[in-house]
Parts: sequence; C-alpha cells; structure tokens
Amino acid sequence: MAYVMARIGKGHPASSPGRRARVAGRPGMGLHGRMGYGNGIRLDTDFEDAVARVRAALQEQGFGVLTEIDVRATLKEKLGEDMEPFLILGACNPALAHRALDVDRRIGLLLPCNVVVRAEGAAAVVEALDPQIMVGLTGQAGLAPVADEAGARLGAALAALGGEPVGE
Repeated sequence: MAYVMARIGKGHPASSPGRRARVAGRPGMGLHGRMGYGNGIRLDTDFEDAVARVRAALQEQGFGVLTEIDVRATLKEKLGEDMEPFLILGACNPALAHRALDVDRRIGLLLPCNVVVRAEGAAAVVEALDPQIMVGLTGQAGLAPVADEAGARLGAALAALGGEPVGE
C-alpha cells in the first residue's frame, strides 16, 4: 500500500511527513476515485474463522472488543432484508484511547476503532478504519502520535492475519 496524503491541505497539522494515510489505488485516491479512509485484506477462509482470527489478532495488539454489531441480523430483524454475514467490531486499546481523550474529549465521538469482518463469496474481508482520519477530521495535531500508534497496531493485526490487500 502506498502512503499518500489524506484529504487535508498544506499547512494542516496532519500534512507533515510521517502523517500519511495508507490507501490502495492511485496516489491520493482509493480505487473508486474517493479518498481512502481504511485498510483491508481478503482472507481465504470462512466468515466464522475470520472473526475468531480477527479477535485474536486485535487482542495481540492490545485491543479489546467493546462493541459488536451484527449488521446482517439487525437488517433482517428490522427491515426483513437479507445480506451476507457482516460484523462491525468496536476495538479499543485503553492506553491509546486515554491518550486521545487527554488531547480532546470530543474524540470520544470517533471511538472505538471500527473493524469490519464481512463475507465475500467463500472468502472473508477484514477492514479497519485508518486512525489518521481522527487527525484530519479534528485538526488536532496532538492526536497524530496516537493515530500513528493505533494505525501501526491495527496494521500489525491485519498483517498477522495474512491475506491479500483490498481497496475501497
């Protein structure tokens, strides 16, 4: 994956070297002409195995799962709609969350880090929100080191799973 500038302007606290968002596709853009906001991989395994592996990989990087949203079950129950298995895990590294909240209490609006596990045919796709989005959205330069570490830890969790990178 290339390191490219996220949707931020020159002079913005997140525009300095080392404050790059990882996205697939053309420099600065995702595969579908949009700015990247997450990273993902495709695993040659079923959904249930992928969920178990993701939980273990997150735990290895110091993240606990605080929330779990079963999108498939919710849409079936509320709307009668069918879709592939789709789970949103709210992953939190307490030390990183504490550091981020010390910079800006309103950052709680963007916590925890969302990690999606979804079925795609016989495979599973795992995607994590790029924590640099917090820096770009808030303009809080003090969040950059926290986002850097969170991004490195989420990236390590994805890397530990193996698989092939996917774009947006």
